Amino acid sequence: MNMLNVGRVTRSELAADAPSEAHGIVHDEPLIFELGGWEKTGVDLPDPELDAGDLAGLLRQAPIGLPGLSEPETLRHYVRLSQKNHAIDLAMYPLGSCTMKHNPRLNEKIARLPGFADLHPMQPVSTVQGALAVMDLLAHWLKTLTGLPAVALSPKAGAHGELCGLLAIRAAHEARGDARRKVLVPSSAHGTNPATAALAGYQVEEIAQTPNGRVDLADLAAKLGPEAAAVMVTNPNTCGLFERDVLEIARLTHEAGAYFYCDGANFNAIVGRVRPGDLGVDAMHINLHKTFSTPHGGGGPGAGPVVLSQALAPYAPTPWVVSGAAGFDLVEERRGEAASAFGRLCAFHGQMGMYVRALTYMMSHGADGLRQVADDAVLSANYVKARLSEAMTAAFPDGPCMHEALFDDRWLEGTGVTTLDIAKALIDQGFHPMTMYFPLVVHGAMLIEPTETEPKREIDRFCDALLDLAAAAKAGETAKFKGAPFKAPLRRLDETAAARKPRLRWTP
Repeated sequence: MNMLNVGRVTRSELAADAPSEAHGIVHDEPLIFELGGWEKTGVDLPDPELDAGDLAGLLRQAPIGLPGLSEPETLRHYVRLSQKNHAIDLAMYPLGSCTMKHNPRLNEKIARLPGFADLHPMQPVSTVQGALAVMDLLAHWLKTLTGLPAVALSPKAGAHGELCGLLAIRAAHEARGDARRKVLVPSSAHGTNPATAALAGYQVEEIAQTPNGRVDLADLAAKLGPEAAAVMVTNPNTCGLFERDVLEIARLTHEAGAYFYCDGANFNAIVGRVRPGDLGVDAMHINLHKTFSTPHGGGGPGAGPVVLSQALAPYAPTPWVVSGAAGFDLVEERRGEAASAFGRLCAFHGQMGMYVRALTYMMSHGADGLRQVADDAVLSANYVKARLSEAMTAAFPDGPCMHEALFDDRWLEGTGVTTLDIAKALIDQGFHPMTMYFPLVVHGAMLIEPTETEPKREIDRFCDALLDLAAAAKAGETAKFKGAPFKAPLRRLDETAAARKPRLRWTP
């Protein structure tokens, strides 16, 4: 409903092929409002016994405006819609920089235990001791894995965590009367980095990138100064490369009196192998869905905890968990040990369901298993890079990549085929496209992250599909690409018009 129907397979087109309006077992499905049933309901309610006169102007003056469907009609409607979605449980989801990996069902089973699933944030602390123990243990392992002494669990996503870290940095500067107002961000950063810095009230200045895809140290040194509050660096970075000069980045940053913020979105590439605290990092958010397999959003808030250095720990937001002889408690007021806290980020304590899932993942893997997570993520990405480099151009061919392989569009020159065409044709091969045109520093970028949960067989299927498309593009088979996807429920859309003029409301 939220995009134009340009390119949708029409009923007449389906009828010409199959009067049942189906492609094999995949049925065309109209909007639920188009299914009829306006005069019926699947629920019988008795007439009210009391007069409704005291409701005054609150009485409904028109029909409720919902179709009445039977249970099988309703179930079939949503199952048919689900057949039109790609999902990680269906096939590989190669989005670079997003880490769309398998969510173990053990995590889901534990998160659904009544003691966790039925909690309410306003329960007395004495009744949620088990939940606070989970939060405390999760905090312990996040601090252990990152080598940093404090953690704020409450941020609900990566960008929310960035805001948390920058607000702690601002509070630290202001506490010593040093109101700095500039944040330095590399040109290849996630778009949330400069956006978050601006939201936190900072001016953003871009740091150049070297030809080998890493931070330009000379440019960084030239721009650091008394106005610089922080440097925001993603490591491994958005080009899928480890910042080899990270120790020098930290030294230059601290020498200038600024703080080193690390975007921890790609922590899954180094977890168990490298502790960011040992690299001089002062603040880092951790996307629990990327590294610790919680669902990507989870049908509600995700979780983006932020670990903090000793210098920033006093400014962490409330609440946080403490333990004592009487059990666990929450520090929620800005007094005592929390006197310097910059405040709260959200009404309560974060996303409990994500905490349970992440801790389950950690404990089921153990230290050696988490180290293997990083090893396998990097191995998978380098395997993709090796297989595809025979037909596609790696953006940074020298040396290994980390958790994702980045290609540019030089190999498409003269074919009449674009990165977008390749992505659309991949849909016909049964795969969700990789990340396209990002990072912006690489022309026609194709960013592929296979993750550590994909078996070699599935990675080979994906690589075979891309190699087949590469051969077709180089052979001049442009018709295979320009109309793609041909087999999806929706044909190629006018995506610009769909974004700028979405149809968000159904009308009869």
